Amino acid sequence: MTGSDTITEAIIETVALTKRYPGMDVPAVDQLNLSVQRGEIFGLLGPNGAGKTTTAGMLTTRVLPSGGSAIVAGIDVVANPTLAKQLIGVVSQQNTLDRQLTVWENLYFHGRLFGISKAESRQTATDLLDRFQLARWANASVYALSGGMAQRLMVARAIFHRPAVLFLDEPTAGLDPQSRLALWELMGELNAQGQTIVLTTHYMEEAEQLCDRVAIIDHGHLLTIGTPEELTRSIRADTVVTVRSSGDPTALLAAIEASIGPVERSRTTDGALEIYVAGVDRLVPRIVEAVDVAGLEIADLQVTVPTLESVFIALTGKELRDE
Repeated sequence: MTGSDTITEAIIETVALTKRYPGMDVPAVDQLNLSVQRGEIFGLLGPNGAGKTTTAGMLTTRVLPSGGSAIVAGIDVVANPTLAKQLIGVVSQQNTLDRQLTVWENLYFHGRLFGISKAESRQTATDLLDRFQLARWANASVYALSGGMAQRLMVARAIFHRPAVLFLDEPTAGLDPQSRLALWELMGELNAQGQTIVLTTHYMEEAEQLCDRVAIIDHGHLLTIGTPEELTRSIRADTVVTVRSSGDPTALLAAIEASIGPVERSRTTDGALEIYVAGVDRLVPRIVEAVDVAGLEIADLQVTVPTLESVFIALTGKELRDE
């Protein structure tokens, strides 16, 4: 986790923020109340279609709310969208680099668009290319950049005017593992220098690695909010065991509970039994023995610790969708 040690000031506040699109039976975002603190990396976590991107769109003035309010860096984004845009940086899911400009020009003209002088824009563009390890491509077309490099350039452009809040919407979607890790490192460096970041993602590991706090959203509703550690502790289990056997999962659960006692929760996934357990000694040997006593055979057994994925499953009864 990154971020400052002391986080006391809210930089984003939403009250009953709602977006209903024409023709939709339910709101894309429904009565959302959020408070993001200055200097933190705040994650909006949820599957595609959960309302993350719509929420980010309302906070960045690209989507007009149907109801409620949103304040970003002290500015009402609905009443003063032009001023709000001066205080935010946005990296969207799509590549929005100008194909007619060179890599350096994409930065330089962004600075000029925000009223920064020619001299300062030139210097800042050069400095950012050095900082983001893109200097050798300064005069190249953006077509020459890999996906990870293009993403770094979009982040550099988004922070050019020193925004109060940097919004990253699924920034690592489609990137290879190496590029994803490089972008994680970059986000950590920016945050360590005081940059507030709002990150929308459907990658649980990304949220666990980067975010100071996480809000889990599904079907437009806020399900829970807290630090990754707080949310993981909330499911009251210290071990997750997945057992695949020759028998029916219901019979398998009965056999296991007869040996170790009631489990915190259980579910069947892809024909395997997944159980959440707390405070059980010699857990694996007891499960193996229980299955043997029941006359069943174990085809596979996996033991893990709870994660944000476990929290999402506990809240929704399903795995994080990637639709």
